[in-house]
Amino acid sequence: MSLFTRTTRELSVRIDEFFDTIDIGILIFKEGVKAYVKGDHDAFQNHLNRIDELEGRADKLQRSIENDMIVHSILPQQRSEVVKLLWQLDEIIDTAKKSLNEFYVEMPHIPASLVNDFISLAEVSGNAAEELLPAARAFFREPHLIREKLIKVYFFERETDKAAFQMKKKVFHEMDDLSLAEKAHIRYITHHIENISDSAQAAADLLASMAIRQML
Repeated sequence: MSLFTRTTRELSVRIDEFFDTIDIGILIFKEGVKAYVKGDHDAFQNHLNRIDELEGRADKLQRSIENDMIVHSILPQQRSEVVKLLWQLDEIIDTAKKSLNEFYVEMPHIPASLVNDFISLAEVSGNAAEELLPAARAFFREPHLIREKLIKVYFFERETDKAAFQMKKKVFHEMDDLSLAEKAHIRYITHHIENISDSAQAAADLLASMAIRQML
């Protein structure tokens, strides 16, 4: 019993570390987008390297947590849902890394008139993911609080959709100095930023269903 208690405590620490890693990754993503659109290439490269490290750490923690839950029969009735939740949370930092890599590989030209739009879009999309983490933490401590903590996730996901729509509309309707290829490229990069809030929404939907089952 003492071994089980110690194992559970160690697992809890690793779960917190997993959440912390994702949280930091989201912050790095936001700063990475900001650095790129402002032309600070050294800072962007540093953020790119950092998110690569964080994504790798999150993957290792995810696998370690899943393995211990199986080996030590922790939360056996909810294991499949928890594993799916961990996977969905890991997808968020994976998506953030992919988004920064798209900037690195494709080197999109960002007009000065869109700099603030990109920064705002990255901020609000990242906010959806940041607001998800308190709800995920609540599952392991105060599951009855999950649903009320998800409200901001859905709010920021909707705000991301609105911000992306307005930016695309601006690009295609107002920026006649851009070629169609340049406009399409900006739309493509914008879509990658939006994907972070979409991943957060998918995890929020899963948590909401888990919360319902907790109350049954």
